[in-house]
Amino acid sequence: MSNNVKLSVLAIVSVILVILFLFLDLGSNWGYALPRRGKKIVAIVVTGGVIAFSTMVFQTITNNRILTPSILGLDSLYLLVQTFVIFVFGSASLTASDKNINFIISVGMMVVFAGLLYKILFKREEQNIYFLLLIGLIFGTFFGSLSSFMQVLIDPNEFLLVQDKMFASFNNVNTDLLIIAIILVLAVTAYFWRFTKYLDALSLGKEQAINLGIDYDYVVKRLLIVIAILVSVSTALVGPITFLGLLVANVTHEFLKTYQHKQLILGAVLISIIALVGGQLIVERVFTFSTTLSVIINFVGGVYFIYLLLKENKSW
Repeated sequence: MSNNVKLSVLAIVSVILVILFLFLDLGSNWGYALPRRGKKIVAIVVTGGVIAFSTMVFQTITNNRILTPSILGLDSLYLLVQTFVIFVFGSASLTASDKNINFIISVGMMVVFAGLLYKILFKREEQNIYFLLLIGLIFGTFFGSLSSFMQVLIDPNEFLLVQDKMFASFNNVNTDLLIIAIILVLAVTAYFWRFTKYLDALSLGKEQAINLGIDYDYVVKRLLIVIAILVSVSTALVGPITFLGLLVANVTHEFLKTYQHKQLILGAVLISIIALVGGQLIVERVFTFSTTLSVIINFVGGVYFIYLLLKENKSW
């Protein structure tokens, strides 16, 4: 089966799942239920596409298939921002209660943090990208520790609000935020498009990419900025989903078995949509909202991550 046929199958499956999600047990009050489901499905498609896209590009840059952009510490920074706002200003403050302001602050903080990391990375030519990953991992641990410290001190009722931010949720997505997120994603994707032609060469490694005439530092720096913005938008929109990118990217590599990133990115986006829409259907129809989608994704992704580590260990 050719990759074009496989991609067509993935597209058909994703469309079927979207239709099922929109119209299954819609009932007579469709005027109320359908717009809410439509908003939710748009959030799922945007989030799934962004996470798959950013993870696939990030793994190409790092030349490592067990890394995701979450290693940069952006998820931990998001939780720190949410905890800090409630810890300092309280849950009744405008910053905590207004989702638009909260979204802008969260995205802004994550992008600024990523920009500072990249400035450290590219300040000296002899530093490679693994130095960036190490710094990001250290800061992620530091942010997580600060968040835990403040969560212990805040009022238990306000902690429940922080706890809601710890898990991704598609149930109460703000329409205004969704529009802002879509505009940002489209703008960043348009900017990224001119770098698509470099991805196949970047997957060969830094030395080979430079030998092929690519300005490695210039391209990688801009791709990392794109990744930071996309991850920040998806995290601020619905919350952190740690293992989704890892799961989707590796399944895509195994399913398509190609080096062409146009096919890999499209396949990853479709598989991500299938995973999220199918998972949300299971959460709503099987578990009747007794758990969250991120719990299921993180459990499956964690098991798959352990499998990848054991697989790599055997190959050594």
